[in-house]
Amino acid sequence: MLRNVYSILGFSLHASDGEIGKVKEFYFDDQSWMIRYLIVETGNWLSYQKVLISPTAIVKIPREDGSFPVNLSKDQIRNSPDIDTDKPVSRQQEIELFGYYPWQPYWDNGFYTCGPMETSGSGPVSDRTISLEINKDDRRADDDLHLRSTRKVTGYRIHAEDGEIGHVVDFIFDDQSWKLTYIVVITKNWVGNHRVIIPVEDVKSISWPDSEIRLNISMEKVKHSRILNPSEFTHPEPKFENELLG
Repeated sequence: MLRNVYSILGFSLHASDGEIGKVKEFYFDDQSWMIRYLIVETGNWLSYQKVLISPTAIVKIPREDGSFPVNLSKDQIRNSPDIDTDKPVSRQQEIELFGYYPWQPYWDNGFYTCGPMETSGSGPVSDRTISLEINKDDRRADDDLHLRSTRKVTGYRIHAEDGEIGHVVDFIFDDQSWKLTYIVVITKNWVGNHRVIIPVEDVKSISWPDSEIRLNISMEKVKHSRILNPSEFTHPEPKFENELLG
């Protein structure tokens, strides 16, 4: 099912022995548009730290009460590698993370070996062999990784081929593949200050220093894009989703 990122923020994650915390934002890969991690703020049981949880750990999306059950325990999370989510995540930190949890490194094959509905067990890695080596062609500086925060990209200016059209206010993703499929853009007054849906395939480039996204389509095409009513998408109905996919 297609969901918007904004509607998921604040949802709780539940370990096998209790609530972990609340979803605060997502990290996505700016080349594949895949969501790689949920950033979860823990409760007072772990001093309100922020931790990274792979979508692979999610057992079901989501429960009717607005929560995500995960195949982890609080002790696993308490003893996991310490990563400062307020700073760029380095590949070395990811190697430590994937060496601790039973998650397949996504850089091995571009995606996970199991989806969010198909878990592969839990517990720190101690008796399994997994390749955590980085290919020479994939060696990048810490500040050159392609992991980006949905929270930080929200507000980026959007430029069509022939002019600026507005800025990012939300994202839409597929909750089975965990891929961002659309950017939600609030336009300027030239199209009535509406929210429109822009497919990620129409993104030409992202400039992090300039906080802007450039598209490979014209302003005229943006003008005729699907207008989004946020209230109808927070709890999407099949009819609306079929309109998007059709």
